[in-house]
Amino acid sequence: MGIEVSVLGTEKAGKTGARGGPGAKAGGDPVGELAPRAVAESPDRVSLVFDGEYEAGDVLRIRTTDVNRHLVLCLDDTLAPTMAYLSGYEFRFPVPFAEARGGYSPRAFTGARHLLTARYATDAEIAAYRNLALNPHDHGGNEALFPRAEANIVTRGETVFAARNAIDGLTASDGHGEWPWTSWGINRDPAARLTVRFGRPVRVDRAAVFIRTDFPHDAWWESATLRFSDGSEIPVRLEKRAGAQVVEFPARVAEWVSVDSLVKADDPSPFPALTQLEIWGTEA
Repeated sequence: MGIEVSVLGTEKAGKTGARGGPGAKAGGDPVGELAPRAVAESPDRVSLVFDGEYEAGDVLRIRTTDVNRHLVLCLDDTLAPTMAYLSGYEFRFPVPFAEARGGYSPRAFTGARHLLTARYATDAEIAAYRNLALNPHDHGGNEALFPRAEANIVTRGETVFAARNAIDGLTASDGHGEWPWTSWGINRDPAARLTVRFGRPVRVDRAAVFIRTDFPHDAWWESATLRFSDGSEIPVRLEKRAGAQVVEFPARVAEWVSVDSLVKADDPSPFPALTQLEIWGTEA
């Protein structure tokens, strides 16, 4: 198999189809309560063209023969191609509908033709210095594709304020509540904490914090703390401005990093929020 990309749904196999060269096919064996609507596989690089409209309950799936591999994937043409680390053999992405679409472009996952791609990353790509906290394919139920974000607080539980938004690569910050102004909203709770998990040890030495800047609706934080899985922590001073607020620090090996101890500035607005968190480094 190598790499397999599938569209899973409740439709009967063969109702919609796939194109993608050798290994592409429609239908297949049922997977739990879902059956493959389209499948493509290849030893190291897959392009699945799915002719059909997604329906509520559909799931996009990537499976690999080899365990614990770096992949470059793109499951919709509105998402940036993503280099990510697959822990295990399988990643599933539920196609978002209704409120779950709030964190995505209005064009995302719509229409009657879709291109899904996945390949193994090259050695050079794996070794490169990069933002290790970037994964627009993350979602709330993701436990396999890293990095992934989680938080103890999300404003009203809404997707447009979900933890994944802090690692989706979008840095537009002068709006809120709809794409492309996605953010992590803390529901006015100073005890909020965001954690980015890498899925394996990585070596990190730089962070960039993008606060949301929809002033005067928004407030901002004067300071925060970065905490690492090795027990170390770094204080961060923040300013009322858009763009990357960069913190450089001695390199350390970590499997996760959290941001917490959020101190709001003296401002009438009760709504500080985080647009993006970048963590730069290399494989350990």
